[in-house]
Formats: sequence, C-alpha cells, structure tokens
Amino acid sequence: MMPVDFELDEMMVIESARQIRDGETVFVGTGMPMVAAMYAQKTHAPNMCFVVETGPISPRVLPVPTSVSDPRAMYRAAKLGTLREVLGCLLQRGMVDVGFLGGAEIDHFANINSSVLGDYQRPKVRFPGSGGANDIASLAKRILIITRHEKRRFPERCSYITSPGYLDGPDGRVKAGLKVTHPDITVVTDLTVMSVDKATGKLQVVRLMPGVSFERVQENTLFRVEAASRVSTVELPSAEELNILRREVDPAKEYLGKDKD
Repeated sequence: MMPVDFELDEMMVIESARQIRDGETVFVGTGMPMVAAMYAQKTHAPNMCFVVETGPISPRVLPVPTSVSDPRAMYRAAKLGTLREVLGCLLQRGMVDVGFLGGAEIDHFANINSSVLGDYQRPKVRFPGSGGANDIASLAKRILIITRHEKRRFPERCSYITSPGYLDGPDGRVKAGLKVTHPDITVVTDLTVMSVDKATGKLQVVRLMPGVSFERVQENTLFRVEAASRVSTVELPSAEELNILRREVDPAKEYLGKDKD
C-alpha cells in the first residue's frame, strides 16, 4: 500500500532531481528541467550551482519561472551573466557537470529533437529549435533528460537531431569530433528511468516507476526497449517531498497538474 498519493509527473520530477548531486554545476533548460532543478536545490542539493541558459548564475529561484527569461529565474543570482558567459566561459570550458534538457523526441541513441517533425524544409510541426540545447548536450559531462513517456516522443530515430546523444552508436560522438565522447546520459519519464549502455550507445531501462510494468513502457515506445541486467523500482516519494514540490516549487501548477499535451 502506497503511503502517500502522488502523480507520476510528480514522481518524474522528484526522480530527475535525485540525479543531481550537491555542489554540482547544472545547466538548466526551460520547462520541466527547471522544475526538477529547483526541487533539487530546495531539498538535497542546496549548494548546487544553478545555471540558466539566458545568463543567471547560481540564483535562488522563486516559484517556478514560466521561461528562462522570467525574472524569477534571476532572484539573488551570484551573477546576472550573458549567453556568452554561460555558454562560453562555463560550458565550453568544461565547467558544467550536468546538462539538464527536455525534448519533443528522444530516440534509441538518446538524441534529442526540438526542431521539426517530418521533412526539415516542409515540416509537419516546427518547434522552437535548439536555443542552447545543442551546446549543452555536446559539452556537459553528464546529460539528464526529462520528458513524459508517449509513443510519439520515443521514435527509433529522431526526425531531426537538434542535440546529440550517442548519434548512431557507441563511437558516434567520437566520429563527430565532440569533445565529450562518452557521457553518462539518463532519461527520466513518468514511466521509467533509462540510461545509455556505452557498449551499444543505446538506451536501456534501469528503473521503473511505482506501479508501472516493463510491458507498459514498451507499449509507449516505438523502439525495442532493452532492460539492464538489474531493473529496480523507483523509491516512493515522502509526504514531505511532495509538500515541497507542490507548495514551494510549483504552487500555481504551471507545469504539474496541467493536462498532458
């Protein structure tokens, strides 16, 4: 019997935040990555250096911003920097421990598409594009991705690769000339936690959300889902953890509690 009631979206945010260690420098994109990074900062990682792609460095973020340009992402920042400073002086110098991203599509090799669906010249859907996501995925030491788990979001191959995972195999990043050649990549969804097997360059399931079966993950994924040698269940959230998420991080339900699109 579960000790508290929770939504899988909430579990997704809490489990993503658990991947962040205290003291790490975390480069955060817009949306759910910001929610999870805020939660980590308010719980187990108070000394995390929160870097926002628009320039704020180490802010003490107020209730979740609606975008990376929201003034709430600048509250009590150590520095209100610029794109040049965060992308150049921090990221390109190898000073970012974790790049925290979302995406419209994530494929078997953990590549991210946030640009277009369909033909690039005549797309069915056009998304905002990279922003700093390509830089983050190319240069961060570890990559953390958060997204809801739906078939359309997990194709065999992305329609367009905006941000690199392992590209086309275990040495894909080496062949592309990327400086960070074999990063740890973790994908957290509302159904599962997957990580890249560096021997194949492909995602595999390492943990399942409470009450979620492996079959349900496969039903909502267009590529063949592989399991790690040991698959565990994600630890349940406590009442205190949920209270912080609901009352301090996203009290207006800007991201959590909304209908899934």
